[in-house]
Amino acid sequence: MLKMSQITKVYRTELVETHALQGLDLHVEEGEFVAITGPSGSGKTTFLNIAGLLESPTSGAYLLDGEDVSRLNDRARSRIRNEKVGFIFQSFNLIPDLNLADNVDVPLRYRGWSAARRRDIVGKMLDRVGLGARHNYLPSQLSGGQQQRVAIARALAGQPRFLLADEPTGNLDSEMAEAVMGLLETINEQGTTIVMVTHDPDLAHRAHRNIHILDGQASDVPDLAPGNVMQFSESLRV
Repeated sequence: MLKMSQITKVYRTELVETHALQGLDLHVEEGEFVAITGPSGSGKTTFLNIAGLLESPTSGAYLLDGEDVSRLNDRARSRIRNEKVGFIFQSFNLIPDLNLADNVDVPLRYRGWSAARRRDIVGKMLDRVGLGARHNYLPSQLSGGQQQRVAIARALAGQPRFLLADEPTGNLDSEMAEAVMGLLETINEQGTTIVMVTHDPDLAHRAHRNIHILDGQASDVPDLAPGNVMQFSESLRV
């Protein structure tokens, strides 16, 4: 479903050349729940930006559903991103002046769908995350965990091929984080592919597969027994 081969990304200024990714090879099969780990500065954010078609690689091939999307122009990337990718951010990224229903509706307005169809989908997505009775609430009237559930509903509304979750529990306490993680696991069990970046080794352990990014390169992490999670966490420190 998602396959990157020898991906590089170089950022250049007049004085500095930064190699964020250096020959990264990574694949995700349909239906997987994959955790991406690595210390700050390892290339995780750059990987997310390329996977989500927010940036293009400097070199290498990125196949999404068998199509090479490495060299598409901005307009083509935007179209595929809107159709196939759902984003979940650590900071929720909800629009404070819009109620929950309108927040979920925002990405659907670019689809050209009728207002009735959009209302139906928005209602179903808010019901799916347990917030159907609060569609008129503003984000400020919700807890952090509830706001993240709205963000998940927004990501799912466009029926994406996969979700990219960037530290989805990073701003939540342990109880709220557990609820959000449980929701993501349920969504994955229902067939949605999820790629999640996390610094939390316990959350990474709950994914089907762990991929560690270090110095712009990716490697699969062997299955971890619960007693070895602490040892693995040492590699995630900044």
